[in-house]
Amino acid sequence: MKTTKNGARRDILIVLHQEHSSAGRIGQMLQAKGFSLDIRRPPLGDPLPRTLDEHAGVVMFGGPMSANDTDPYIRRETDFLEVPLKENRPFLGICLGAQLLVKHLGGDVATRPDGCVEIGWYPLKATPEGRALMDWPPMVYHFHREGFSLPRGATLLATGDLYPNQAFRYHENAWAIQFHGELTQAMMQRWVVRGAHRFVLPGAQKGHEHLKGRMFYDGPVRDWLSKFLDRVFGVR
Repeated sequence: MKTTKNGARRDILIVLHQEHSSAGRIGQMLQAKGFSLDIRRPPLGDPLPRTLDEHAGVVMFGGPMSANDTDPYIRRETDFLEVPLKENRPFLGICLGAQLLVKHLGGDVATRPDGCVEIGWYPLKATPEGRALMDWPPMVYHFHREGFSLPRGATLLATGDLYPNQAFRYHENAWAIQFHGELTQAMMQRWVVRGAHRFVLPGAQKGHEHLKGRMFYDGPVRDWLSKFLDRVFGVR
């Protein structure tokens, strides 16, 4: 466990969903900010802690599975979210992680009736509440087929054209985003290759648009992400 001189905990619990997944740019940024990473992969049998007494917060990442799946680890992860909420520890859910938080809070996760997906770069619009917190990037990267309802008691921070709920805050320390800011260049290239079979879905962009869009849009996303992590994890 990593601590500061005054004893503050500096370990971030990282929840991943595939054997070769990584925390990407989020992991790099957190380490640069002085945190260490405690990586767990529940689908591969890694346990989740019963308390976050030894952690400064949690980041729960995405994956190809659905928050509606009946696999036991999906239920364990959904139930685990009671821990950061009850202990008031910073929690950040990304894509699947956001959807699991929504399910835990009694909301819905579902596909659009017309089957349209967000796979590629799409516009993001901050709400007044979101703009009051910080500046948001105008375009963000997505790779999902399902969206989520806004849980009761949550504050919507950003919206989109196809899926209206893109980012929200629940109480003080729980945050959820539907899009991906964590991808490095190498990660995006892998996703484009391994996820190419999904580019035929309605609304999806072709692989070359993913990579081309990164050249234009990734800079603002990277700058936003660093500031966003500071806000989530209380970095001064």
